Amino acid sequence: MKVLIYSAKKFEIPYLESANNGKHKLTFIEDALTSETAIKAVGYNTVSIFSGDNASNIVLEKLKDFGVKYITLRSVGHDNINLFTAKQLGIKVANVPVYSPHAIAEHAVALLLTLNRNLVKSSLRVKQFNFDINNLIGFDLKNKTVGILGTGNIGSVMVKIMHGFGCELLGFDIKEKKRMTIDYRLKYVSLKELCEQSDVISIHLPLNTDTHHLINKELITLMKPSVIIINTARGAIIDTNDIIEALDNKQISGLVMDVYEHERKIFFKDCSLDIPKDGMLIKLNAFPNVLITGHHAFLTHEALTNIAETTIYNLDCWVNNKKTENDLTNAINMGNHLLKP
Repeated sequence: MKVLIYSAKKFEIPYLESANNGKHKLTFIEDALTSETAIKAVGYNTVSIFSGDNASNIVLEKLKDFGVKYITLRSVGHDNINLFTAKQLGIKVANVPVYSPHAIAEHAVALLLTLNRNLVKSSLRVKQFNFDINNLIGFDLKNKTVGILGTGNIGSVMVKIMHGFGCELLGFDIKEKKRMTIDYRLKYVSLKELCEQSDVISIHLPLNTDTHHLINKELITLMKPSVIIINTARGAIIDTNDIIEALDNKQISGLVMDVYEHERKIFFKDCSLDIPKDGMLIKLNAFPNVLITGHHAFLTHEALTNIAETTIYNLDCWVNNKKTENDLTNAINMGNHLLKP
């Protein structure tokens, strides 16, 4: 297959080339897929995209006109592609459903510990040979109540890790895992109960019409003022305006995030010489009790290896006219499926 790989990062190219082993003709470009850059797919029957790429209706129609028949995502999330339109156009889409849930969950815990134990502040002091430890007080995780929103592959790992810290665990999901309740004493509760009782809330949900702005003013008012919220899932699950208001009013104690609602044109770029004119991000970044990383929770050797291997596997299936179990368009019900453009 002749494949154009959008949003190619220097760190992932060696992994993709190694997994490919010369089977497919891969072309890497740094440009993200947009309505303007879709023209670069002329001459390719397949494109590969990342989470920040835009595969909306208009873009998909252009890709179809340019001869693209397949799209392979190098991510689990697929909220950036309109699957309904892809199926209508006859474009097959596959993703990487699991690459390393440990990478994401471990990053979530790292963010929590870093904020709670004031590690950034402490490190900056020590760099200046200032060993004063005033204003560095955190809290023990043991016996704290941790609410896990979404107990799928990543959320389940988060449950295991927090159980190891000796936390009381609450879960919220449309599908309950009985094994988790037995092995880790996870208690499934309503979303309202989870928000009311949790000292830490960690988000591990996909972004869809049901979860968009799920964490909003209404739920935030139920939370303890001492709560810390962790988001390593998708930025738009949190209503950013409402969370900023909550931080301003000290309705919550802290926020750690690896994703941002409006990250598409900002993340994965060096903006240090041209600071984005994004008032919400600037304000979030200014809060001392907010810690942000640039969507790199997935950045482990194991995760990059799995992403590359699954991406090439999807290509192998298509070129050999075989079905891949990672195909997303097969699951679309054309009769009643509704998806935002």
